[in-house]
Amino acid sequence: MRRPFALLAGALLTGVLAAPAALAADGDDGFTIKDPRIRESSGLAASRLHPGVYWTHNDSGYGPQIYAVDGRTGETVATITLSGIGKPRDVEAISLGPGNQIYVADTGDNLGGTWPYVWIYRLPEPKELKDRTIRATQYVVKYADGPRDVESMVVHPKTGRVYLIDKNEDGGHLYEGPAELSPSGTNVFEPIAPVDLWATDAALSPDGTHLVVRGYFGGIHYDWNGGRIKRAGRLDVPLQRQGESVTYSVDGTKLLYGSEGVESPVQVRDAPDADGSATSPSRPGGSSSAGSVADDGGRIGAGTVAAVAVAAAAVWGLRRLLRRRS
Repeated sequence: MRRPFALLAGALLTGVLAAPAALAADGDDGFTIKDPRIRESSGLAASRLHPGVYWTHNDSGYGPQIYAVDGRTGETVATITLSGIGKPRDVEAISLGPGNQIYVADTGDNLGGTWPYVWIYRLPEPKELKDRTIRATQYVVKYADGPRDVESMVVHPKTGRVYLIDKNEDGGHLYEGPAELSPSGTNVFEPIAPVDLWATDAALSPDGTHLVVRGYFGGIHYDWNGGRIKRAGRLDVPLQRQGESVTYSVDGTKLLYGSEGVESPVQVRDAPDADGSATSPSRPGGSSSAGSVADDGGRIGAGTVAAVAVAAAAVWGLRRLLRRRS
C-alpha cells in the first residue's frame, strides 16, 4: 500500500536511521531480504515446519505469490503461487495456523473503506521447499461495522480462529472472526477490543498467550486474555524506514520486525516475557495516540525521539496544509 505521509516521515528520518546508533546494533542478528522481486515486504511469519525459514509477500500491485526466505542467508528458497483464488488486491499480512496452514490476508484498503468485502486465503505449508503452485481456499470477509483498512492478522495457534486489526490513525480494534471460516458464505468479523495503535502488523506468541502489535514508530504488547486483550507495555521496536511486519520466532523468545523496500532488513529484538520484562512500561491510564512516539514507541533515545518528533510535526503540518487546499 502506498503511504505518502509515512514515506515522507521515513525520508525525514533518513539521517537518524543512517546514524551509527547503539539501538541498530543491539540484538541485530536478523537478515536482509535479498530477492529483488520482494520490493514491498508487508507481512512476515516464522515457519514451524521449516525452522529458520520465514514467509513473506509483496504489498498491493503484485501477483498471488508468497516467498520462503532463509533467515540465515536472506535468500528465497521457494516461491509459492496461489491458485484457485481471484486477483489479489492488497495483500497485507501472513500468519501460520494449526496444522501448518498458511493464512494470507488480502485485506488492505488504500481508501479506508472502498471494498465492501475483502479476502483471506488459506493453503497448506509445503513439506518440501521448492517453487510450485498450490491451490488455496478463499474466504470472503466483511466487518460488522462496515468496510475499513486492515493490515494486521493473527491466527490463534491452538484454536485456528482468525483475528484482524484495522489500521486507524487514532487507534483501531481487534476483530474476531467466526470459530471456523466458511468458504461458501460471508465471514463477518466483530470488534471485540480496542487497540491503541496505528497498526501495521501483529503477531500472537506460539503459546497463544501474548499479542504484539506494531506501528511505524513503535508497538504495544498485550496479554491475550481470550481475545479480550489487556495492555501490558510498550515494545522495543527498531526504527525502520517503513515498518510493516512482525512475527515471533518459533520458540517465542524473539520478535522479528520487517520493513518495505528492496533489500529490506529484518531486525530482531527480545520478545516480552509473561511479566512484560522486555517492554517499556505503559503510561498510567493507558491509551496512546497512534501517532505519539513517546507513548507508542519502544525504548529509543532522547535524540531519536526528538528527530521523530520533528518528522511527525512536519508530516502533520503538511497534512493540515493539504486539507486546507482540498
